[in-house]
Amino acid sequence: MEEESDTRKINNSFLRDHNYATEADIISTVEFNSSGELLATGDKGGRVVVFQREQESKSQPQRRGEYNVYSTFQSHEPEFDYLKSLEIEEKINKIKWLPQQNAAYFLLSTNDKTVKLWKISERDKRPEGYNLKDEDGRIRDPSTITTLRVPVLQPMDLMVEATARRVFSNAHTYHINSISVNSDLQTFISTDDLRINLWNLEITDRSFNIVDIKPANMEELTEVITSAEFHPQECNTFAYSSSKGSIRLCDMRQNCKIHGTQNHFEEPEDPSTRSFFSEIISSISDVKFSHSGRYLMTRDYLTVKVWDLQMENKPLETYQVHDYLRGKLCSLYENDCIFDKFECVWNGSDSVIMTGSYNNFFRMFDRNTKRDVTLEASRENSKPRAILKPRKVCVGGKRRKDEISVDSLDFSKKILHTTWHPHENIIAVAATNNLYIFQDKVN
Repeated sequence: MEEESDTRKINNSFLRDHNYATEADIISTVEFNSSGELLATGDKGGRVVVFQREQESKSQPQRRGEYNVYSTFQSHEPEFDYLKSLEIEEKINKIKWLPQQNAAYFLLSTNDKTVKLWKISERDKRPEGYNLKDEDGRIRDPSTITTLRVPVLQPMDLMVEATARRVFSNAHTYHINSISVNSDLQTFISTDDLRINLWNLEITDRSFNIVDIKPANMEELTEVITSAEFHPQECNTFAYSSSKGSIRLCDMRQNCKIHGTQNHFEEPEDPSTRSFFSEIISSISDVKFSHSGRYLMTRDYLTVKVWDLQMENKPLETYQVHDYLRGKLCSLYENDCIFDKFECVWNGSDSVIMTGSYNNFFRMFDRNTKRDVTLEASRENSKPRAILKPRKVCVGGKRRKDEISVDSLDFSKKILHTTWHPHENIIAVAATNNLYIFQDKVN
């Protein structure tokens, strides 16, 4: 694939930064809602920060793409399992928005063990004129009440409230790695290393186990579940990926508990390229249905693959994300970077896919033109309206002025989490404790 020389221009419109970042500030998930008007981030400190898009004004039309903080709340707290002597981190593993049904917004957030349903709503009026209590809330002496008043609603400064409406807990022995809301808007799945549970959004005290790959003898364990997602239109269909590089497409109408392989997507391994690291780098870290529901996209350590649901034996398309790292797998294994879990995402029309890499690089692949581009999210280009320039990595030989050597890449700077606006060319990428939001150039 050729590097695109005249890439479309992208503007940076927002930067979240902490000069004195702590471990708790590291962003662990990012997600647009279904309209793209809200963007939620979760971090290792258990916090959820929701950004809202600026409304368009005639005086400042260029501000339309900017996102500002809308609400911040503590979703999860650190816990301790006394029965297992196990600390449960507050880190937010995934956030998923529910489609908006009324004036309020709802989202699911999860840490390793517990999923919570949050309601985010606005309040700009407060009741006044109670009969049985004062304006400050204290109960009045009934003997002092001589007249009856009709309470009225008075305007107040806009306040955004986040309240936990449901808590779905005690259903996972292992760490939850993904959640997915069903298109029926009544159920969702939560996935850990060995099991997938189906929940009803209204019922918190029980769930239904639909996939269980735990062997009778744990010494026989050969693979774990790495991610799962519901089909965007068919409420009975979901897919899950494994550490062996395979994807299984499951239909809940066939059986109450998914057994066997169902539709099994896996690319045969080339024996000539097999090495000590083959099994590690073939592990799938993310799986995503296209918006059309026809394709599946998977991300392993070195590649992004697009699968047609009608063709199980090989991927339809394979894109090399950072193939120049193939010769550095030994050092990446020693510093544990080889176990990093990169996410992948579709644009709104399923024509472009995006995923992260190291050195704060992220990659975009155009499925129609077969062009690809490498861009960088960094402080140097974080000024508003700055234009991103394509970056190139030099593998060997003479390095050009605008290229960076593969030996100079910073593996501590990595973009694991990305999301794309559902309708427009606006993207959000999380680089450690910074959130970068880029959009197409506004003239």
